[in-house]
Amino acid sequence: MSTPEKTSRLTAGDQAPDFTLQDAAGNSVALADYRGKKTIVYFYPAASTPGCTKQACDFRDSLESLQGLGYAVVGISPDKIAKLEKFVTKEELNFPLLSDEDHSVAEAYGAWGEKKNYGKVYEGLIRSTIVVDEEGKVALAQYNVRATGHVAKLRRDLGIDPK
Repeated sequence: MSTPEKTSRLTAGDQAPDFTLQDAAGNSVALADYRGKKTIVYFYPAASTPGCTKQACDFRDSLESLQGLGYAVVGISPDKIAKLEKFVTKEELNFPLLSDEDHSVAEAYGAWGEKKNYGKVYEGLIRSTIVVDEEGKVALAQYNVRATGHVAKLRRDLGIDPK
C-alpha cells in the first residue's frame, strides 16, 4: 500500500492525494484507476453501523443516476477487508469499499482527526466526502457530513438535480 503524506483539510483546486488500497475482495484499487472520471471518495467510520449503513445504501440507491452523470463512487474506512466483504454482501453494495486500516489515506485527505463523543476527545475518522475531477483535482471537499440525506445534499452542492 502506498502511504500518502499527512495533510490538512483539502479544498477545491488541490491535487487529490494518490492512493492504492485493497477492496472488499482483496483487489488493489487506486485513485489513478479513476482518472478521466469524476469520482466521489467518501470516508466513513465503520461498516455495518447505523449511520454508515444509511449512507452506503444511499450511495447504492443513487449510483445509477450518479454514473449517468459521469460520477464514480468509492467508500473508504479503517475496517479490515473481511468486515468490508460482509458489509458489501449484506447491503448488496454496488461500488468499491476500500480498507484503510492504518488510516494513512484518511489522514492525507484531512478525514482523520480529533473527534468528541459523549464528552470524550479522541482521534478518529471524520465522515467526509471529497469529489475528485477528471484530472485528479479536488472539485468539492466536505467534512463532518451527516450520514442521512448526504447524497441529496451532495447533489445540490454539485449543482446536479436530485433524482
